[in-house]
Amino acid sequence: MEQFKLGEMEQRFADMIWQEAPIASGQLAKRCAEAFGWKRTTAYTMLKRLCDRGIFANENGTVTVLMSREEFQAAQGQQFIDENFHGSLPMFLAAFSRRRRLSSREIEQLRQMIEDYDNGRD
Repeated sequence: MEQFKLGEMEQRFADMIWQEAPIASGQLAKRCAEAFGWKRTTAYTMLKRLCDRGIFANENGTVTVLMSREEFQAAQGQQFIDENFHGSLPMFLAAFSRRRRLSSREIEQLRQMIEDYDNGRD
């Protein structure tokens, strides 16, 4: 099981938590029954899996976010680049741009991101 890869239902479940957290775990299980038709045990099993990955926490019956959606997406991207391009962002961009030409706007956005990074701004 890969830490930052989610199946379709894991993603929908995570999206629900990101939208509603902090939320009581019992209330979350009820929401899952309504939204997905899940039994309570299914919701708790899925929650445990995502907690074990360090994305959420369930303490004293309250589910909280440990990793924001944006942090998770950044980690997903990094994991993808690490696994497929030996951790090289330039290799990824080269492969990406061979399949799809970057627009002038995208090129300018990339330049601005690099300049901001180089100047110590995020």
